[in-house]
Amino acid sequence: MTERFFIEADCQQKNYEGERICGDVFLKGLVKEENLIVLVLSDGMGHGVKASVLATLTATMALNFTREHREPEKTAEIIMKTLPECSDRKMNYSTFTIIEVDYNGKVQILEYDNPPCFLIRKNNLLELKRTTIVLKGEHNAGKKLRLATFQAQKNDRLVFSTDGITQSGLGTPQYPFGWGNDNLQRFTIDMIKRNPQISAHELAVKIIHTAYRNDGFQAKDDSSCGIVFFREPRELLICTGPPYEESRDSEMAQMVESFKGKKIIMGATTGDIVARELNIKIQNGQEFTDPDLPPLSYMEGIDLYTEGILTLNKAEQILVRYNNKYKPGKGPADLIVNHILESDEIWFLVGTTINPAHQDPRSGMDLEIRRTVVKRIALLLEEKFLKKIKINYI
Repeated sequence: MTERFFIEADCQQKNYEGERICGDVFLKGLVKEENLIVLVLSDGMGHGVKASVLATLTATMALNFTREHREPEKTAEIIMKTLPECSDRKMNYSTFTIIEVDYNGKVQILEYDNPPCFLIRKNNLLELKRTTIVLKGEHNAGKKLRLATFQAQKNDRLVFSTDGITQSGLGTPQYPFGWGNDNLQRFTIDMIKRNPQISAHELAVKIIHTAYRNDGFQAKDDSSCGIVFFREPRELLICTGPPYEESRDSEMAQMVESFKGKKIIMGATTGDIVARELNIKIQNGQEFTDPDLPPLSYMEGIDLYTEGILTLNKAEQILVRYNNKYKPGKGPADLIVNHILESDEIWFLVGTTINPAHQDPRSGMDLEIRRTVVKRIALLLEEKFLKKIKINYI
């Protein structure tokens, strides 16, 4: 029987010292109809804008061709033939790592000139069996790629990087030949032993910071480290809006009560229905942590209870602009985003009654019905954050 797990993927980066643009590029995509995630990390020659252009072209082509199921040799040939020539070095060079992962845990890795990926299983390095692909095209004859496949297990971690990580510390007394893949592997295993549930994000951050320290806090190259963590899914239910028919109030409340993961209730009427049907009390909050939104309220057994459409809209705005440098606030929408980002499978339970207050044409606020906003958030969570989404209408 295939294991059920969530695929958590994250990549952290550090720019070459003094550059505002990273010459490494990381892209990820979801092929929803095939339950397939594609991750690409590319390192363009040099650093700054030119390197970023090369890496962006490489990563974008790799992502698109992989989605189209092109053969690895064909993908590599097209990429290398298409890249523009660097005016200084008269070369069109960019490395890449392409990782395909399906939700059953089958993984395929195609590598060209990046440090080899490695797999940590049960605190040990698991050797990946690789085959070598030798290109035969007119422009790239003799160039070699590495291809590996494996079946993931729960709590596996796959680590991939650019040479800014493995070459960090190059020329220093401690690492005269650079930190190297062996030291990177030992460090990663040590971090996992210290914290067996360390997230992909946190582990990538620790590796990036260590490489930066190896360079004396003056990055000598663009550095990127990515982690794929196969782990137990964390589930979240977001219930918003009353059912279309009052006769289904009890059904909605029972769905909330029986859910095994974390629970968020959005909307005063929705909260009143759940509280009435489950015979639990509501405690109204008084602290305004966001000037744009009403304060949080509290219900026993519910992790978060907020206002409805206004908070939902603001949560969407935060998710749209969210990146690795975003610092969340303490308001209701920020707390919802935190719960979402800490979860893997998000279930939306959406009532389909339309609130008349939100249909007033004289209102100056940009309010939309719940279904529209939820659909937009769901698409955003799938494509940008690779979350698994299910929407139930009631």
